[in-house]
This record gives sequence, C-alpha cells and structure tokens, in this order.
Amino acid sequence: MVTVAVVAALVIGLAWAFAPRPVEVELAPVVQGRFETTIDEDAKTRLAERYRVSAPLAGRLARITLKEGDAVDVDTALAQLTPVLPAMLDERTLREVRARVASAQDNVQRAKARIERAQVVVAQARNEARRSEELARQGFIAPTKLETDQLSMQAAQREAESATAERGMAVHDLEQARAALGAVQQPAGVAGAQRNFTVRAPVAGRVLRVLQSSEATVAIGTPLLEIGDTRRLEIVAELLTTDALAAQPGSRVMVERWGGPTTLQARVRSVEPAAFTKVSALGVEEQRVRVVIDLISAQAEWQGLGDGYRVSVRIVTLSEDNALQVPVSAVFPLPAGGEAVGDGSTAAARHAVFVVDGGRARQVPVELVARNGSAAWIRSGLTSGQQVIVYPPATVRDGVRVADRKV
Repeated sequence: MVTVAVVAALVIGLAWAFAPRPVEVELAPVVQGRFETTIDEDAKTRLAERYRVSAPLAGRLARITLKEGDAVDVDTALAQLTPVLPAMLDERTLREVRARVASAQDNVQRAKARIERAQVVVAQARNEARRSEELARQGFIAPTKLETDQLSMQAAQREAESATAERGMAVHDLEQARAALGAVQQPAGVAGAQRNFTVRAPVAGRVLRVLQSSEATVAIGTPLLEIGDTRRLEIVAELLTTDALAAQPGSRVMVERWGGPTTLQARVRSVEPAAFTKVSALGVEEQRVRVVIDLISAQAEWQGLGDGYRVSVRIVTLSEDNALQVPVSAVFPLPAGGEAVGDGSTAAARHAVFVVDGGRARQVPVELVARNGSAAWIRSGLTSGQQVIVYPPATVRDGVRVADRKV
C-alpha cells in the first residue's frame, strides 16, 4: 500500500510538474473616449508683421539713439534726416520719390480690399458658429465640430485685425512718402528747406534691429531699423510634404514645450504652396513645406514668447470623441487569407487582438480605423471593458491559458 501511495504521489507530482503553465501576459482594458492622430514637429515663432523702416529720401542721417528692445508707439520719432538737395533739382530723385508715393497709394487700396475680404470671412465664420451652437444644443453634431467652428471664427477675427493693422501701416507709408516729396520739391532758396525730416514709427511695438546706428549720408530706400509687435506672433513649422497634405487650414494645433506650464491652443492658417529641399541630421534630402499657425490662446498665457523661439507643435489630423480604443501594441495584422470582420473587403479589417475570456486567450478579428503613437481606434469586434493582451508573446495562441503578470 505504501508503494502504491508513493507511486501515485510521484505520478501526481510529475503530472503537475509537466502540466502547461498559464502564460504570463500584460493586460489592458478596452476604453472609449477621444481619439486623435497628430503630426508632431518642432517649430519656431515669428512676428506676424515685421516692418523694416527705410529712408524715404536721400540725406544726412543723425545718429539713431534707439536700441534693440526699446518700445515705440505709432508716430514715435525714429530717426532724423537732413535732406541733401543739389543746386539743380535731380530729376531722377524726384521721380523715385513720386514713385514711392504712387506705390504707397496702391498699398492703401490693397489693404482696404483685404479688410473687406476679411470682414466677409468673419461674417461667414460667425454664422457657421451660430448654426453649430444651435445644432450642438439639439445633439445633432459632435462637440469637436462646434469647437472647430468657434476657433475658425476666432482665426477669422484675428485675420481681420491683421488687415486693419496693415491698412494703418500703408496709410503711414503714404504720409511719409508725401512728406518726403514735399521736402524734395521745395526750392533750394525757400526758408526752412534744410530743416530736419523726421522718420516716424508706422506701428507700435519694439525695435528688433538697428540697421544703421551711426551718423552717415544715406541714399533713398536705405534700411534703418526693424520694428515688430511681439504681441502678434505666429508659428512656422516645416513639415514633410507627405504630412503637410493632412495639415489642412483650420486644423487644431497644440503647442507644447515652449517654456510655459500650459499647452497653448492654435490653428493652422495656411500651407505654403512651394516646397523646398532640406538635408536632415542623417544627411537625407527631404522635401518640406512651411505651415503657418496662428495662436488662439489668450495673449496673457504666452506673453513671454518672442521672435524666433523654439516650440513643439502637434497638429491634429483626425479626431473622434467616442472612439473605442486599445493600446496600439495589442493589435497585430492577420496573415493573408485570415478571417476578417464585416465584408472583409478592406485592409482595415485584417487585424486582430487577443482578448482574455475565462482565463484563456481568444483571437478576435477587429476593424482598425486608425492608430497613433499610443492607441488604436477599433470600429468593431470589441466592447468597452474587455481585457486585451498587450505585446502578445509568441507562445500565446488561440485558447491558451493566460494569467495577468501584474497579479
């Protein structure tokens, strides 16, 4: 009897020793929430309007006392010019000044037309936002649609403000050109003909660069200073041309790693039509295109930013509020001819995940819509709350016993 008991115990021990163990795996739940795909890229800030002040006439330039960073208001005196008039009026100089007056008049008309176009865009964006608000209250559209329309209205208002500022600068240029023409046309013998001509600031902002600080005789059109309003910044990102096709104007943008504690909200304004070749750090030639982005967040949130600062942008190319999601590492492709869900005619259906059911792994075909760096959007095949296997090892097969590694 003792021998039988020992043999039975030995058999039981061997059976337990060689019995298949559950495969330890890492599990993650199927969740439902907002899903977004983004294009992540480094970018730089730049002034929306950079104004270069040049000499409206030839003359003797007094030393410019302004320094980089100094604040100036509209019509602040920037430089003093003493016109150098020849004994006989130079016909070429007169024609140049008259041409500047005509060009300034054309700029004023162009700025006026831009304001009218911007006002039409603002009216359209406002009407669209009102319709979206009404439909959102009734539950006919997603909240992301309402958010997009509201941000589009804000972007249109910013464009209208920019057009108004541009007209103000054009009017200032016209006034300066006419004043320069009056100084040149004065006869040499007229009293006060040699009085100083004051070059004034066309916009309020800060001095970015002083291009001609020393006293000198300058020709007409010589650059003197650069002025810009650091409160009106935009962001420029250089995207691969393949990515730029997905960054449509109006796309939502999140600005990160800019030095502040919050994530700034922005909107794609435009994608430049011409690409350029850029050599990457690995020596690979890439075709890239510049994407211009407008900041939507309140100016008080990013007032520390300046011209040429480095930031990181995430341009949203796809957004869904109630998407069924699993970790992207849980999805794997089915082999050719494998089972698919739905009609099985699209490549999006030829994926699967391992779902844990009763302690065993079950291979479930799913319809994959899209994926980002961390999650995959599943249209069908799963339900919220199920547990899926993340990074399924090669030992996991359909029907294999599994156990949570974290338990």
